[in-house]
Amino acid sequence: MNESTLLAEVSNENQTLVAVVQQDSRAAYFYIYPTEEQSERFQVRACWLRNLGTAPQQEDREAIEAGQPPMLAAEYCRNLAGEAPLEAEGLTVIWTESDDGAALWYHGQLLAVIPGWSLYIDHSVCYSASCIKESALVYPLGCASTNTQYALAEKTRQFWRSWQREEGNPWPAMQSAYQALYAQHFGPVVQYYAIDQGRWPPMAITQHERDGIYYFLTIGVSIRPMPWVEILFNDDASLHRRMEMAIAIDGQFVNEENAIQMASALAGFAHVPWANITWFGEGHTLASEVAPQGYEGYVLSSSFYPGPQRLVLPPQYGDPVNIFWASPVFAAERARAQATPNGGHELVNRLREQGIDHIFRPRQQVV
Repeated sequence: MNESTLLAEVSNENQTLVAVVQQDSRAAYFYIYPTEEQSERFQVRACWLRNLGTAPQQEDREAIEAGQPPMLAAEYCRNLAGEAPLEAEGLTVIWTESDDGAALWYHGQLLAVIPGWSLYIDHSVCYSASCIKESALVYPLGCASTNTQYALAEKTRQFWRSWQREEGNPWPAMQSAYQALYAQHFGPVVQYYAIDQGRWPPMAITQHERDGIYYFLTIGVSIRPMPWVEILFNDDASLHRRMEMAIAIDGQFVNEENAIQMASALAGFAHVPWANITWFGEGHTLASEVAPQGYEGYVLSSSFYPGPQRLVLPPQYGDPVNIFWASPVFAAERARAQATPNGGHELVNRLREQGIDHIFRPRQQVV
């Protein structure tokens, strides 16, 4: 019987996906499995790593029909005679910054990549160092100069190394730069709230006050690119994958305690893209239990802030960072936005036409 051996099993940061390496007597494979909560949304992604015996001349139909991982046919293999079985102690799984894809390293050499965007399409796409020609099972990994996925895997490894260093950790510099910028626009920092729950990445909300307005802005959400964005925006992904969030509240209508409670919505939203494998963008609406009385949630938009070009956040890893202002919305407004194509954009436009800006003041429904 061709029994399989589990060599590695590594969850991602948010425990939504699991990377697994298995081999039997014929072949070794790298997988990404969705957890039970995500299993209805995403399919398993499988990446052939190497044959452990002589490559078949044709597609390994016998294994496929038997429900076993197939060997790769000879014309696609770097080594026709097969390669040595993998040793568990040499394997390292490194998840992408967006937490939806992973690379497999073996004794310091890149062995395979399953990109995060592969989760969101109807077929598996993966890359293996032992593959030399595109096949139905796997694509060639090549090298950094010939394959973007190879270069990105190298970049990701350096990213994680930078966060593991005690000296030169990126957080203090980022923290200082964002706080200084926020203070310049919205007044000195009144309070600082850590919202990362003691986990990576570090995230916080700073509270400011100016001219009777309470301001709350996040720091650190933009460290991670959001899932989905690569496949949705392709070449323009860098313009959409990083964000921070903010809320402003007029002190004439809401006291400080209630303002802080409203702002706590941002602390919850900050984790959602990675905890739920989703993304936030212009016009997205979100339910919230801490929305003001009578409102159901918030709509996100950078356009609420007048002259948004005046508040330009420091870029992260070469990407611009969007800042989305959260504005409370009524149940009917959110329902309409969700039921209509581009409904969130239409809602934002209606609010802007009514003179609604980034500062919350009680208002009438626009739907």
